[in-house]
Amino acid sequence: MEKKRPARAESARREELPPDDGTLLEGRNALAEALKSGRRIDKVFLTDGDPDRSLLRLAAQAKDRGAVIVRVDRRKLDRMSVTHAHQGVIALAAAHEYAELDDVFRLAESRGEAPLIVLCDELTDPHNLGAIIRTAECAGAHGVVIPKRRSVGLTAAAVKASAGAVEYVPVVRVANLINTMEELQKRGVWIYGTAADAETSLYDADLRGPCAVVIGSEGSGMSRLVAEKCDFKISIPMKGRISSLNASAAAAILLYEAVRKRA
Repeated sequence: MEKKRPARAESARREELPPDDGTLLEGRNALAEALKSGRRIDKVFLTDGDPDRSLLRLAAQAKDRGAVIVRVDRRKLDRMSVTHAHQGVIALAAAHEYAELDDVFRLAESRGEAPLIVLCDELTDPHNLGAIIRTAECAGAHGVVIPKRRSVGLTAAAVKASAGAVEYVPVVRVANLINTMEELQKRGVWIYGTAADAETSLYDADLRGPCAVVIGSEGSGMSRLVAEKCDFKISIPMKGRISSLNASAAAAILLYEAVRKRA
């Protein structure tokens, strides 16, 4: 007769795992950038017996800010980990608050720059979202917008993939991406969507003014309604035999073309 795992033991195992809602910070970069930005850290789990000095310094900083330091067996960290790359440290932080669209415009105004915004249309891979946020921060973009439905949010994996950039780039979560696009257009922002069959090349697009670039989903690109709402459709030149790019790679190309033109 096949033996079944006791229900209580399975339930207890699940309860010890924190929710994957971005409050779990895995790895040294994520914790270091959270501390730099002033985000509240409630608890830090460290591998018991790890002598790494840089890790101990981070723990000391977190403790000075009021965090509780807990030494645990590495196997416990492995069980807690969502990304399976915790580097010996997992922190439990205050919930990451999503920004408002006004925060994006205020950031652009404070820098004396035309807004540069990334709109993500139904991305489902947290690593892609995190990589896009990281690129947006490096390129000096003023915000990333994601829809609430059919889209990944700021999960632990997305936060880790951002390498700490999520602490500096406003991430706005909206109920309706189409309505948000209309609001951006009313506020003078031109919206550029990428399409393989677009007649205008990325290199001919004027990205110097207030603009937003749309990054479509991993499987099907931009949805029909989002594509119809764009002011311009542009194409990324493809010289090889494969006809599409990874979403985060496409975002990097678009953002750094905007950086080049604005320079």
